Amino acid sequence: MEAKDIENVLRDALQLQEVRIKTDGSHAEIIAIDAQFEGLSRVKRQQLIYAPLNAFIADGSLHAVSIKTYTPEVWERDKKLMNLS
Repeated sequence: MEAKDIENVLRDALQLQEVRIKTDGSHAEIIAIDAQFEGLSRVKRQQLIYAPLNAFIADGSLHAVSIKTYTPEVWERDKKLMNLS
């Protein structure tokens, strides 16, 4: 599954402010940024991301998924620390 396909699925399902995806075969690293994560536990945040991807995990299109979620405020702070733009 291509990064753009995953991005489209997540944007359609969750209307995320920003999403960054790296893929390597059936492995995906996802960084999702949106205000809807405010006040949610790490597990609840990941469940939001997994839900629209479950069919692709079930059919083997995605095998391993790494998820990091951020609120916009935390993302702005952390991306400076990670030297990302």
